[in-house]
Amino acid sequence: MAHPEIGIYAAQGMGQSSGLGLAPALVIVDFVVGFTDPAHFGGGNIAAAIERTVPLLAFARERGWPVVHTRVVYAEDGSDAGGFARKVPSLRRLTEASPLSQIVPALAPAPGERVLRKRNASAFFGTELAGWLSMRRVDTVAVAGCTTSGCVRATVVDALQHNFRTVCVTDCVGDRAVGPHEANLFDMGQKYADLMTSAALMAAWRERD
Repeated sequence: MAHPEIGIYAAQGMGQSSGLGLAPALVIVDFVVGFTDPAHFGGGNIAAAIERTVPLLAFARERGWPVVHTRVVYAEDGSDAGGFARKVPSLRRLTEASPLSQIVPALAPAPGERVLRKRNASAFFGTELAGWLSMRRVDTVAVAGCTTSGCVRATVVDALQHNFRTVCVTDCVGDRAVGPHEANLFDMGQKYADLMTSAALMAAWRERD
């Protein structure tokens, strides 16, 4: 359903397409065990998003795309916890050895895929992600993961700010509540990323095969 105020955005020139480049990468944000369980950090449509990411990851692997998986990881003693963990203290449970911080088995990294540890929302902030992608001459970043309103959004905004063409894969991102999920998808589509389903993204690349 169209947003009731879409005319305002269109009149201001928003919602344009950045388009797809020639060298894509897939960045999968925080699909870890803790985000599959509403008793910890999960809920909403996150489980469905993980399920839809499985074929997208297989597609990326078949074509040799660079793949990055992120985890939120804090030191056992909390010595590296900052503002993010101050706002959400339960995040400090996501340590290197915690079962909650392990990537879900369905998306287990393959050899050669980058597993990136982070302590903030964006996969780019305080990490080597931008350099890792640039070294591989990536020009397009497709983002999957959770949560749509949090770490996905922060990663999408930073991907744009690093001048990557950015795609938010709409059925491969999830949030613990549907309202923030839908609102943030709309806003990202107007200002920061192209919104594509996984089927549309894969079809667009198949046309290039």
